[in-house]
Amino acid sequence: MAKELVGTKRLVVGAGYGIKDFIVQRITAVILAVYSVIFLIAALFTPINYESWKGFFTFSCWGLPVGQIAATLAFFSLAWHAWIGVRDIWMDYVKPVGVRLTLQVLTILWLIAAILYFAKIVWSL
Repeated sequence: MAKELVGTKRLVVGAGYGIKDFIVQRITAVILAVYSVIFLIAALFTPINYESWKGFFTFSCWGLPVGQIAATLAFFSLAWHAWIGVRDIWMDYVKPVGVRLTLQVLTILWLIAAILYFAKIVWSL
């Protein structure tokens, strides 16, 4: 007679975030790749001075700040992509729980500070 496995709990050890983080990493990588191509094209065909680069980041279409929105989307993608990668490194290679938690908290604080600094720069143009 076969055993029924109704209501059993499965203990997950390690990162264990699986497919969701895999998909998020791929989506953020695609966003970063598209933005990188756009940025590279702009770098090749835009004169190197403050006004032209400010124009790139403050480009508007139908009243929307498209340049700032695209840069923000790319930077948030970079931060999320970095968080998943660094978190997995901490979880795979740092065994003492207290040290791992400290490193994860410091990573989160650093990423939040980077996002705030980015927002201050790009949205104050």
